[in-house]
Formats: sequence, structure tokens, C-alpha cells
Amino acid sequence: MQRTKIAILGAGFISDIHLESYHRFIPEAEVVAVYARKSEKAKEFAAKHNIPKWYDNIDTIIAESGCEIVDICLPNYLHADACIKAAKSGKHIIIEKPLAVTLEEADEMIAACKKANVKLMYAEELCFAPKYERVRQLVNEGAIGDIYMLKQSEKHSGPHTDWFYDVNLAGGGVLMDMGCHAMEWFRWMLNNARPLSVYASMGTVLHKERTKGEDNSVVIIEFENGVTAVAENSWAKHGGMDDRSEVHGTGGVIYADLFMGNSAISYSKHGYGYAMEKADTTVGWSFTVFEEVFNQGYPHELKHFVDCVRNNKQPLVTGEDGRVVLEIIYAAYASAGSGKKVMLPFNAKVKKPIDLWLNPTK
Repeated sequence: MQRTKIAILGAGFISDIHLESYHRFIPEAEVVAVYARKSEKAKEFAAKHNIPKWYDNIDTIIAESGCEIVDICLPNYLHADACIKAAKSGKHIIIEKPLAVTLEEADEMIAACKKANVKLMYAEELCFAPKYERVRQLVNEGAIGDIYMLKQSEKHSGPHTDWFYDVNLAGGGVLMDMGCHAMEWFRWMLNNARPLSVYASMGTVLHKERTKGEDNSVVIIEFENGVTAVAENSWAKHGGMDDRSEVHGTGGVIYADLFMGNSAISYSKHGYGYAMEKADTTVGWSFTVFEEVFNQGYPHELKHFVDCVRNNKQPLVTGEDGRVVLEIIYAAYASAGSGKKVMLPFNAKVKKPIDLWLNPTK
């Protein structure tokens, strides 16, 4: 089998996760090169993961590594430049969240990929996480009737790398880091329903000496289909990682905790499943087991994109989806800055989204 060649840009925490995913779960892919801004870090990362080539120059790795896919795992402020360079070289691109720092960058990236006729996938792993996908299947099977509210929260005590705390590099705080997950998952659950309005509250409660960015936020999004969605995100929560969702419907409710147990806890008034004649076995509370692989869905999203490149398919989560998420983030910062609900579509000329909160226009 001819393997699809991949070059990874970045040698940090998320690159480690991507490498393990490729090595353990995606035999049809081969990571042939890695880039890091510091040559010693690139060299160490290549040795650690048995990668044949390493580079400390983006232009060189794109031009000389022989890759078909560029996997961008760089800090936020480097996303646009790396993506546009890869697109101009005819490489397919998968990019970690958020898509970009600004909406202008997002538009340039999407346009560059379209012009070069290359695929651009926004890497949102919650759309592939096995437990969350089982939740979506339950909803599609009619387990809880019509959805009227979604909740998703991701919380821990702070990022693993310093650049996250620098709003000039990250574009914001916890909302840019983790809130983007909830926003795309809401759209995924609602078949890309259009968001109408955003209201947000945020503050810096734990890391005041380290960042100007928000480390705790609550965002409420109203969608055109009448669904209300609530995203809770925090860098101020002690006790380890917390990632959970709730789906509230007219006929039941589902709770899914990504890191606790191997089932999604659901309650159905009428039952559900492939054999509705036996629906009584699913009435009431049940514990729906998910596939026991990487909880967060990283191998699944990467395998999906490799398949898209190999078989000329459209990625399930695109650059356009990433732009919508960024637009919601803009509106959330603007709402927190003004104390008012912000209607969508929304745009503002800012250097970074968090400026809409830190320096609101009166």
C-alpha cells in the first residue's frame, strides 16, 4: 500500500498527540518530516518519533519533504502564514484550532486553498470523539425527541505552554483555546444551523499575574432553529481536565463526560434504537457504551482527512466551519465587552479578538 506522506509543523504537546494517532491508528499515513522554529527541538522531536527528516524552516519543509498533507500544529498567530504557504505549494492542509486569529486571516486562508484546489480541514476533534458521536447517533435515532438546549464545558487549571497566556500570540484567552470546541460541536449537533445571537460573560479570576486574557467564560448562543447552547470554559478549574456535554430534548436528556467512565448516561421517555419493536429496553435511564479508543477523537479526525485526500472527498469539518466558529468568538468577546447580546453575522476590524473585550468601543 502506498502511504500518504505527511509533514507536521510544530513539535509541542498537540504534535505529540497527532504523532501517536498516526502511528497507532492510521497505517495508510506516514509522517515524513517535522518542523519546529528551534532546530534542536525539531531534531529531538524527529528522533523521539522516528521521523526521517526535520527542519527549522517552513518554506524548506513544504518544498523538500515530499509531503502531500501539511498538518499545522503551531501557535495561533502562525496559522495563517503556514496555511497560505502550504496551499500555494499545492499541499492539502489540516489545521488545529482555532482556524486563525482574525476573520481576515481566515478569509485569506480559505481563498488560498480554493485557488490552489487543495483541501482544508478545520481539526475539531469533538466532532469525532467516540462518546460524543454516540450521543449524536442517539439524537438522530430519536432517543430524546427534539433538541431545545445544548451544553458543553471544557475546564482545567491552565494551558501547558506559555504562549497561550500571551494575548498577542493567541488572540485571546480560554475562549480562543477551548471555547472554539463547544461552538463547532454545537453546529455539528445541529447540522450547521445558523447562529443568530451571542451573549457572553468572562473574567480573569486565577491567572491575573500571567495574562490579560480571560481564564473563565460563559457563552450563550441562540440558533435559528430555536436551540439555546451554553459553552462553559475555564483555565481556573482545579483537579484536572473536565470535558462534558449535555443534550436536552423534548423526550429525554443525555449526559456525556469525555473522561469519566466509558458510557454516555441517557434517559429516554419512549425508547430508541435500530429495533423499535424492542424499544422498551431503552426506556428510562441507560448507559450507552462507546468505542474504546482515544476519547477525544484525534485519531478519527486525522484518519478522516487522510481518507479525504486519498479518495478526493470533502472533509466533514472545513475551513468555512472554522471561520464561523471564529465569528462566534468575535461576537462573544464583543458581548462581554459591551454587556449586551450581539447579533450575527458580526464583524469588526481588530488585531485580535480579545480586543473587543479588553478595549470595547463605547
